[in-house]
Amino acid sequence: MDKPNFLNDLQARISQAIENSPAKDIEKNMKAMLNQGFSKLDLVTREEFEIQMQVLAKTRAKVDVLEARVAELEILLKR
Repeated sequence: MDKPNFLNDLQARISQAIENSPAKDIEKNMKAMLNQGFSKLDLVTREEFEIQMQVLAKTRAKVDVLEARVAELEILLKR
């Protein structure tokens, strides 16, 4: 048996052993517990966070434009 086939076979056997072991059940249970715990927290997903960052950036740009416009109008009113 050559080395690549041996390593692939070994990897497959290890994966199969893990799939059939209690470790897989423990992993599933831990993921379920963590998901349940996280769902109780007031967290947002990365996607929701990124969307809100984009909205905030657009809003900030609009505020900057409006502040500049107000400053221009204040100068005109002082004349």
